[in-house]
Amino acid sequence: MAAGWGTALLLGLVVLVGSSVQRLAGVGFALVAGPALVLLLGPGEGVTLSNCAAGVISAVGLAETWRQVRLARMLPLVGAAACTVPLGAWVAARVPTPQLLIGIGLLVSAAALLVIRGVRASALRGLRGALAAGAASGLMNSAAGVGGPAVSLYAVNTGWSAREFLPNAQFYGVAVNVFSLAAKGAPHLAAPAWSTTAGGIVLGAGVGRVLADRVPERGARLVVLGLALAGGLTTLGKGLWGI
Repeated sequence: MAAGWGTALLLGLVVLVGSSVQRLAGVGFALVAGPALVLLLGPGEGVTLSNCAAGVISAVGLAETWRQVRLARMLPLVGAAACTVPLGAWVAARVPTPQLLIGIGLLVSAAALLVIRGVRASALRGLRGALAAGAASGLMNSAAGVGGPAVSLYAVNTGWSAREFLPNAQFYGVAVNVFSLAAKGAPHLAAPAWSTTAGGIVLGAGVGRVLADRVPERGARLVVLGLALAGGLTTLGKGLWGI
């Protein structure tokens, strides 16, 4: 990406906001920052940078919470995601972007609304639910950078508290974004953009940590579900706009 410091600073601000949300809720970087990154960098580089930054901020949070990760519960999610990430990369390279975004936006928005209304789905519980959520998340993360909602919905239906969800979501975020970058490669940015992106991640991690100590559990859960819905509607709108 050939860009000056003005664009790079704007990029850093977007990353800072997304990183703060990701550090607070365990998911949400792509839902908050993804659309702006796509506008700044284009769909290919925008989604890839979203994968990269979300993976890094997840690793920052995981460094403090790794002892709380339920590894046995997360392995089915991670394993299923590993299987579908290559498919997501393949789909993204072949399906027209507007149609891809419309499909993802409809699925994410519908699922988030069902959970917000108190609907519980047995298909999103237990081993079967973990495999389904991981497969959907891996596909969507690689194709459009929005892997978090599927895992959030699985966690809500499984009955995890927001505090319980956070370390496991960070573990999952590291894994699925590493898989996505392995399938697609790293983003190609100029030095100023890399510098402000790194600064945004560092500052965002600090802001998110402060907020995490002050936001009650119910509020954090609403943040997760609200982000899932907002991300789905934003993705849907972007797809419809591109037709």
